[in-house]
Amino acid sequence: MEITAPNGELKVVFNNENNQLKYNLFEGSKNIILNSEISLFQNVNVEVTNVTIKEVNNTWNPVWGQFSEIQNHYNELEVSLNYQGTPATLFARVYNKGIAFRFKTANNSTANNPVLFMEYNMPETSGVYSPAGEGQPYGPIAISKLGDPKENGKKNKIKMPLVIEHPTHKYLSLLESDLISAPGFDVIKFNLDKQTNTLVSKNNFNADGSQITTPWRIILVEDKVGDLLTNTIPLNVAEPNKLDDTSWIKPGKTLWDWRVHGFTAKDGFTYGIDNESYFRFIDFAAKNGIEYFLIDDAWYTKVEPGKMNMSNKLDLEKVANYAQEKGVELILYYDRRQGNYGDEALFPYYQSLGMKGIKYGFMGTDVPFTKNAIEMSAKSNLLIDFHDGPVPFTGVTRTYPNAITREFCHAQQDSRRAFTPKTFIRMALINALQGPLDMNNGIFDISSVNAGEREKGPKKLNSLQTTAVAEAARTLIIFSGLVCIPDAPEAYTEKQDLFEFIKEMPVGKWDETKILHAKMDGYISTARRQGDAWFIGTVHNNGGTLDIDFDFLDENKNYKITYYEDTKETNSKTNPEAYQIRTETIKKGDTIKVTMVAGGGHCMWIRPELN
Repeated sequence: MEITAPNGELKVVFNNENNQLKYNLFEGSKNIILNSEISLFQNVNVEVTNVTIKEVNNTWNPVWGQFSEIQNHYNELEVSLNYQGTPATLFARVYNKGIAFRFKTANNSTANNPVLFMEYNMPETSGVYSPAGEGQPYGPIAISKLGDPKENGKKNKIKMPLVIEHPTHKYLSLLESDLISAPGFDVIKFNLDKQTNTLVSKNNFNADGSQITTPWRIILVEDKVGDLLTNTIPLNVAEPNKLDDTSWIKPGKTLWDWRVHGFTAKDGFTYGIDNESYFRFIDFAAKNGIEYFLIDDAWYTKVEPGKMNMSNKLDLEKVANYAQEKGVELILYYDRRQGNYGDEALFPYYQSLGMKGIKYGFMGTDVPFTKNAIEMSAKSNLLIDFHDGPVPFTGVTRTYPNAITREFCHAQQDSRRAFTPKTFIRMALINALQGPLDMNNGIFDISSVNAGEREKGPKKLNSLQTTAVAEAARTLIIFSGLVCIPDAPEAYTEKQDLFEFIKEMPVGKWDETKILHAKMDGYISTARRQGDAWFIGTVHNNGGTLDIDFDFLDENKNYKITYYEDTKETNSKTNPEAYQIRTETIKKGDTIKVTMVAGGGHCMWIRPELN
């Protein structure tokens, strides 16, 4: 049995020797993955009873995202199986740039214990990268070394999404999608089979009932590591939008109070948890077209079922009314550390307060909770952003587009630590593969943060290594439906000309996205288009020059380009806020050399010149 991609390059070949179903993945003459088991019931003999093939080629339109239209073109092998009396169907879809597998059963024999199991038999020298919670992503680790302890004696716990540097000079990503449509299954878990030195993954099944639908198990295959970020297979295999009305779902930017507490502005005002601070945020948002303001923890004190005790530090109703007058929507944080309100009542309560969304904290990888929270928030017309290390429901933005973003990374200054430029690039190329990220980039008053002038700033002074331009670029590079910018309004007002780049970005409303350059630990350059306008953000770990070729612009048009740049005097450690802004005219076919300092960045805003 075999199935080939529409362009004829990728091919999956199955065999069922010894009644164990195995797959092989080839690209042309290159062996990518060989003789690897895929099963729903481990150690149970399986028989192939029927095989059908079909081709699907259509397009669909996301509610919001990196693209306004997505092509869904694949060949599918539908394999009917019999696991010793339990019928099952394996769906194997082969796209031009990856493959996806899913099992379904109509009934499940109680004698069988469902486990979605998959091997990835690749050369042992293949390099593996993995997210590491709030730490710098791991890698590259040779597959044969995955079980070895780190220097501190603890093992690296690898988790989705994995990025693989394959010896064939291909970049792979191993992940899952549509877990939200697979009741009873846990998040995918990776480990090393020490007997065979083979990377394996499992989804355990913990539900009652006879029908089984597994998540989609996905392998992306690209020539360039950056192109993994624009691969649409995880969205294509996800369940289509389940919401009848999505008119209330609006991606955008938000200010955030948490990192600003304790900051004293030049006029002597000190920010805290109080009405006057929040009025200042709202005024700036209204003036600059910032759609949202996020109020974090400490607006409430004690929580009981169906009862929220408000902090006496502020009058939330007054703040909500003021925001409404100014045309700014509010998003409100919540976690259960002060007690459990009860989620059935929580989301309607938030809606009654006039909130537009909820940031839900510290619930971890609880799959049923996360699924219910997304569904219940949608019923109350609320956006939802998950804090900390949540379930990576890849593809969920297609199914429930109110799931606007999540902190599946080290957000800036988590645990009061600053991440390095190298860590940012790793997270941009690894963590971001699972979907939109809430990373809280966009610090403009870097010197103040480094001087310890914020209550929630990094504990180690001068540990924030970045530049003001790099911070602006990061807000574009990291894809999210909600771009959370964490600095004080005064920081953005003082650099209003640089803030223009963030202000003008149509967050989440992109028609097209391209990764122009990407190198692990080196740099990343992202271009996003809405209509005729392009926004490009680039950052560089070590500093250097990259060529940006404008072959993607329209013919016979002149474009005005605004550059937001590091200067010769900019230094991410000693002089991070130096920048320059200039404009010129470009056209299709031009090449611009983009120069950045170590830890620095570069931004461009491009739009057609008016006649």
